[in-house]
Amino acid sequence: MKAYQADIANFEKSNTQVIGISVDSYAANKRFKEDIGVTFPLLSDIKRQAVKAYGIFDEERFVGSRATFVVDKDGIIRHIEQGASAIDPTGAYQACSAF
Repeated sequence: MKAYQADIANFEKSNTQVIGISVDSYAANKRFKEDIGVTFPLLSDIKRQAVKAYGIFDEERFVGSRATFVVDKDGIIRHIEQGASAIDPTGAYQACSAF
């Protein structure tokens, strides 16, 4: 998330809203957000509804897998990155710039 924060100006230039989602509690997310200096919203998916709906729920570990989704204004998923590549905002930014 630090990399997305560092690149936030590029996302804003392309009229893109960055939102983080974590399965941690609201309080844990708030603390994490403050600790790393993130300015974009960090939402709590403590009931695991979003990770299940997006197909990234790891049932064995009861967590969401790391992933980045680029969703257009019509709610259509236009780009997905999963695993280690989801940490780097480059692919997401390039997808956003293409719109």
